[in-house]
Amino acid sequence: MNIILLSGGSGKRLWPLSNDIRSKQFIKIFKTESGYQSMVQRIYGQIKAADPDATVTIATSKSQVSEIHNQLGNNVGISVEPCRRDTFAAIALATAYLHDVKGVPEEEAVAVCPVDPYVDAEYFHCVNELYKAAAKGEKNLVLMGIEPTYPSEKYGYIKPAADGSWGFTEKPTEEKAKEYIAAGALWNGGVFAYKLSYVLNKAKELLGTSDYSELFNGYDQLKKISFDYAVVEQETSIDVLKYAGQWKDLGTWNTLTEAMEENIVGEGILNETCENVHVVNELGVPVLAMGLKDVVISASPEGILVSDKEQSSRIKPFVDAINQQIMFAEKSWGSYRVLDVEAGSMTVKVTLNPGHKMNYHSHDKRDEIWNVISGSGKTIVDGMEQLITPGDVITMAAGCKHTVIAGDQGLQLIEVQLGKDISSADKHKYEMPV
Repeated sequence: MNIILLSGGSGKRLWPLSNDIRSKQFIKIFKTESGYQSMVQRIYGQIKAADPDATVTIATSKSQVSEIHNQLGNNVGISVEPCRRDTFAAIALATAYLHDVKGVPEEEAVAVCPVDPYVDAEYFHCVNELYKAAAKGEKNLVLMGIEPTYPSEKYGYIKPAADGSWGFTEKPTEEKAKEYIAAGALWNGGVFAYKLSYVLNKAKELLGTSDYSELFNGYDQLKKISFDYAVVEQETSIDVLKYAGQWKDLGTWNTLTEAMEENIVGEGILNETCENVHVVNELGVPVLAMGLKDVVISASPEGILVSDKEQSSRIKPFVDAINQQIMFAEKSWGSYRVLDVEAGSMTVKVTLNPGHKMNYHSHDKRDEIWNVISGSGKTIVDGMEQLITPGDVITMAAGCKHTVIAGDQGLQLIEVQLGKDISSADKHKYEMPV
């Protein structure tokens, strides 16, 4: 099975755990036997359980590439969107990537689904059935319709018609949703399958080309339009398969906490008078909650949220008004956490995974000092190599090219940056895929 996972957005409704680099799908909040896993790790594992030979391609922005490699490794395919142009352009680019870059024939099928639903194993068995139906080619497009559990105003609906065709409607009122459900309508979960040739032809028709290089290089000029509007709502040759298993859209703190198996992640204490309270704490210091009801508390280097669960869905405009240095991110080589920011200096704790390295780079406007605190490895500074162990100090003047490579046990260091434009210069190193 070829499958494209759509991984976009910044997930600001799950602040302070999510930010422009670390979207909601990368938050490790679901308990497993060996620790915690994120949405993307959970989904990827479910796909491989349903089809061990599945080829997975993630359509995403450049800022997420490094974190995807950190959590899934380097074997997953990635179609990088140079900027945001809505779902049709993203799907067209990923389809062209499969065909032109990975060599998947036009007559093979592909299934597309979002990266962040909370589902059970049966969901991807249904996705596999969509894929098989698309491969047969009896219909141009095969959709998954999700059996509604209540008359939601948050989802679009797939409606059956008397002649056996299907119609589509965007988010209705609750009263309209009741009417749709009574008539047999299903939620539109944004899951569908098709042959590559179908979307490649649509790309030629609507975007002027289906060539991967042309799409990528001219991406910022492509028509901004959703796949549902551009393709699904215009298509008459459609089949719909029903999915009646577990499915939740974990887009807010309220819905996310419903899927959590425990009330506390990280260091937290709830006294006996708390009811329906969840604590997610990444700070490494205790959080104590007393006498609270229907509340979520989340603490991270980005900030602290204390909110009524129903009110938490209204967080986005407040987060949009916050202008702050990114304080934590996972990268392909490890992770970093900003410890302190002052005028002219920034202190960062850097963790490199065993055998990984940063990109070889330099900074025009700042000096850096690295203090090794654990592990071992090697630095390369202007071409000169040096083995490093705890206690070693490495200095790099502005303009000096440098990198660090972790040994077999990994490496941790404290990095002090000194100079001008510390916050903006930080992006040069930390946001680049390695």
